[in-house]
Amino acid sequence: MAIRTTWTVEHACSHSVDHDLSHRPADQRAGYARWLASKDCTDCWKAARDTGSESKQEWLATKRAEEQEAAVAWAQQFGMPQLEGPEKTLAWGERSRHQLMTAAYTALVAEGTWDEADWAELEEKARAVTRAGWWIDQRDAEGPDLLELLDAAGETDRGTENPFR
Repeated sequence: MAIRTTWTVEHACSHSVDHDLSHRPADQRAGYARWLASKDCTDCWKAARDTGSESKQEWLATKRAEEQEAAVAWAQQFGMPQLEGPEKTLAWGERSRHQLMTAAYTALVAEGTWDEADWAELEEKARAVTRAGWWIDQRDAEGPDLLELLDAAGETDRGTENPFR
């Protein structure tokens, strides 16, 4: 006898839907039907997702604004230069720089073996890198890798007083 391919599933939202599970291996259909029963049907899931997207967007905008405020305050407190690049990358670059520098300080000084003199040297190297795109590119780097990354930064990543560069 063949394993059935169409299952009627009573979803968590109490809607009953017929699902074609022929694309699943026969030994996985019953388990998948059970899993589907624990979820809302497609229509209810889409409605909930669309309703919640505004609040998620608001939450994300609030979180980004808080991160940006912290990054700007940090840059002012520690004398970090203004970043350069396209307008739409500046805020992201500031947040990325702040997050990476904070992670590096935590790993190298607070939890590591560096003293404040070592950190001051790293800060000077970080001040020299003013291209926002460089900081964005390094956003997934580990804090302890920052010194090596700063040493590898190219001339185009470093700021200059020459307006004709």
